[in-house]
Amino acid sequence: MQLTGAEIVIRCLQDEGVEYVFGYPGGAVLNIYDELFKQDRVKHVLVRHEQGAVHAADGYSRSSRKIGVALVTSGPGVTNAVTGIATAYMDSIPMVVLTGQVPTHAIGQDAFQECDTVGITRPCVKHNFLVKNVDDLAATIKKAFYLAATGRPGPVLVDIPKDVTQAKAEYAYPRSVTLRSYNPVTKGHAGQIKKAVQLLLEAKRPMIYAGGGVVLNDAAPQLTRLVRLLGYPCTTTLMGLGGFPGTDPQFTGMPGMHGTYETNMAMQHSDVLLAVGARFDDRVIGNPQHFFRTDRKIIHIDIDPSSISKRVKVDVPIVGYVGEVLDEMLKLIEGAPARPDAAALKAWWGEIKEWQRKDCLRYDKSSALIKPQAVIEALYRVTGGDAIVTSDVGQHQMWAAQYYKFDKPRRWINSGGLGTMGFGLPAAMGAQFVNPDATVACVTGEASIQMCIQELSTCKQYDLPIKIVNLNNRYLGMVRQWQEFFYGNRYAHSYVDALPDFVKLAEAYGHVGFKVEKPGDVEGALREAFALKNRLVFVDVITDQTENVYPMVPGGKGLTEMILAEEL
Repeated sequence: MQLTGAEIVIRCLQDEGVEYVFGYPGGAVLNIYDELFKQDRVKHVLVRHEQGAVHAADGYSRSSRKIGVALVTSGPGVTNAVTGIATAYMDSIPMVVLTGQVPTHAIGQDAFQECDTVGITRPCVKHNFLVKNVDDLAATIKKAFYLAATGRPGPVLVDIPKDVTQAKAEYAYPRSVTLRSYNPVTKGHAGQIKKAVQLLLEAKRPMIYAGGGVVLNDAAPQLTRLVRLLGYPCTTTLMGLGGFPGTDPQFTGMPGMHGTYETNMAMQHSDVLLAVGARFDDRVIGNPQHFFRTDRKIIHIDIDPSSISKRVKVDVPIVGYVGEVLDEMLKLIEGAPARPDAAALKAWWGEIKEWQRKDCLRYDKSSALIKPQAVIEALYRVTGGDAIVTSDVGQHQMWAAQYYKFDKPRRWINSGGLGTMGFGLPAAMGAQFVNPDATVACVTGEASIQMCIQELSTCKQYDLPIKIVNLNNRYLGMVRQWQEFFYGNRYAHSYVDALPDFVKLAEAYGHVGFKVEKPGDVEGALREAFALKNRLVFVDVITDQTENVYPMVPGGKGLTEMILAEEL
């Protein structure tokens, strides 16, 4: 059956089972939009900025097990989308981005709304394609979906010139894909797994450190079984929150720059460290030289061989899907006569409990000003710890991660690797579309929310009942914190002194807005907001301007060199 390129794009999306496409029309993709109009199986969500489209597809993917899809036009459509694509790339989020391009004969001629899409996006995609022939279109889109979801996931871009969307070809959607140069190893090496289990069972001061790979590979059940079977302490990174229940007594909190005192000390002083789907990045282990002052054995499980021994040398590398490797490890441990050294483990937990006595996350609960930590604790109580929480980046992100206890994976949606302001609201939209009955809260700051605030219009158009909790401290909070600590209190351009009235702004977009200025009003306002089931509510909480995120490991320092609130 002969179809135009635009019809082929839509048919491919239908055959992939795509439910939502987040996009923004423009000249180069008008043929595709015309075909979208003629059918109703694939629903299109009109955002207000291309960055919002990709973040929404990203939030859609993170909060489900589906591949997010975004559609943008050529030139500025692509360049606006790059921030969202880079965000997804850094956090390994499976996504397909379809971009329009000028006609093939005009490529390289500086045509209207032309840019080198493949060149611009090459550093921040898993792979990209330029389709020059309509006969290749269906197979290319199939490859894009396959590449996005397998191995280490990531965004894949398909650039489609306008004349390709007009040309006709026989439509046949491939059932399978074979790519000669792409064969990700999924099954861990049996010998290495055996070695890892032996090390784990012999450990005197073990630590299990899990990252975003556990969430992406849906390996939270296996990780939880392993941790409970062994009785070892467990920490999860910012991206791994919910991969192990946050309320479990074996969970010690996050590691790293704003991790808990007890976790960082246990990470530093462990003798066997099992890293599961985590990448030892700079925000987690701080200075690698300092980290290696303690002699320990490291086991590292990851789907991506290039992530293993990238920043720290590991003793037992295991390449494979973390879920499959953990299954094998569980079999071996359950079948082994040996058990962990109970006396050594008891002594190790004694040390950790001693570190926990520091109570590193305590804050002033008697203040006349609203403490941001208290807002997150109130949010946790009001939602019963069962909301999907999105955030942007900065102090509010850290407080949300520290004080909201995630017991399930895919409930914490945030930009980890790239640290993208403006991510929270569009990501919440994507999460709400794929989970229509879920409670979705966006924890943001007055600076972050303004980067994609136009998406309040999208929320109105599609009646999305998201609850926005704005921790408003009238500063670029994390920038101010660093300026206070390391730049002699010189607050260069971190003070936001021309803020809108967020309540009026929310109302102008057709939503409900609350302003909260007293500590005693916080929980009541949140309960009222969440009781309005069918409305978006913007809760503008005026918080203490001087509050900082603790603990803190300064950049370039080691895990034990933390700044604690009590020390100031």
